[in-house]
Amino acid sequence: MRFFKNKRLIAAVLVVAAIVAVALWPESMDVTVARAERGAMQVTIDEDGETRIRDRFTISAPVSGRVQRIELEPGDTVVRGKTVLARIMPAESPLLDQRTRGELQAAVEAAVAAVGQAQAERQRATATLERARSTLRRQQELMKAGAIASDSLEAAETAVTTGEEALRAAEFTTRRAEYELQLARARLAAPTSSGGAVQIRSPIDGIVLKRFRESESVVPVGEPLLEIGEASRMEIVADLLSTDAVRIAPGADVLIEQWGGGHSLHGRVRRVDPSGFMKVSALGVEEQRVNVVIDFTDPSEAGRLGDGYRVEVRVVLWREDDVLKVPVGTLFRQGDEWAVFVVDAGRARRQVVQLGQRNENDGQITGGLETGATVVLHPPDTLTDGMAVTVRPG
Repeated sequence: MRFFKNKRLIAAVLVVAAIVAVALWPESMDVTVARAERGAMQVTIDEDGETRIRDRFTISAPVSGRVQRIELEPGDTVVRGKTVLARIMPAESPLLDQRTRGELQAAVEAAVAAVGQAQAERQRATATLERARSTLRRQQELMKAGAIASDSLEAAETAVTTGEEALRAAEFTTRRAEYELQLARARLAAPTSSGGAVQIRSPIDGIVLKRFRESESVVPVGEPLLEIGEASRMEIVADLLSTDAVRIAPGADVLIEQWGGGHSLHGRVRRVDPSGFMKVSALGVEEQRVNVVIDFTDPSEAGRLGDGYRVEVRVVLWREDDVLKVPVGTLFRQGDEWAVFVVDAGRARRQVVQLGQRNENDGQITGGLETGATVVLHPPDTLTDGMAVTVRPG
């Protein structure tokens, strides 16, 4: 009977010991891991961009008149000096009524009087100059004889210089009065026939980008008719945050993606605009933006892109072909330092690392970690140093 009691006691002790052991047994956490590997890494600034033709020309009406229907459409090819872009019948001069004719006749007579006055002023200036030159010659002879002071000679020389300037001004005044007389007579002249149509030919080899006028209509001088450009000279403009633009230097490499093709195109920053502008984002936040202009490294690659097409640009700030890197999801802050959890013999060990460059996917490790180390990806807050872990498959 005592034997059975001892046996029950021993069994109870074993059960209690098992319960205590289970309670005190270290808890294991399932984690996902990644490896620290060597490879290429780059840091970029990503933003949407828009293509545009670099050299654009707005064709305007050289004369006022009636423009004939423009048959060219956007996308049509034009040849320098050959393609007729538009034809304009110049407007005829308006008829003059009696009052307007009288005013113009009076303007002609006033211009004739102004010409006479200017000619008289020129003759007076000529006579004054001749008198000053004669006086200067006499003063020079007297100066040689020592009969006058040097001040008198200088006064005579000044009078000659002043007379020459006065004559030059009188000649300009006369010429201006004659031109005004010609203008007044032209306004008074009877209307003349406008002649044939004025043909506007293409100044470049390119394509039509926009057509501002299509139907026949009357247009004033300087009215825009067409916009043309050289399709082979394509560029990209992207507006970046000013805080990002200051990190970009002309000549930086650019990857052009999401343009519609199956591969990336290559470009290079040509210019960072010196002035910015304010832009409201989709979330209603005011942002200071700066335009960055990008050229295609190989212009032939832009052949399938047109003016105003959307692309995504990635401006390369830093690039190395062989660095030790880990996914950014493995990094966390420990005070002022960066750290990772390294899986070693089934346990997570906190390891402080030195972080170099970082992009949206990877972080460069410059110290504190070896190549091939297994690190915990997205470590939870409950994971502590030395805790047992189980690697989750996949």
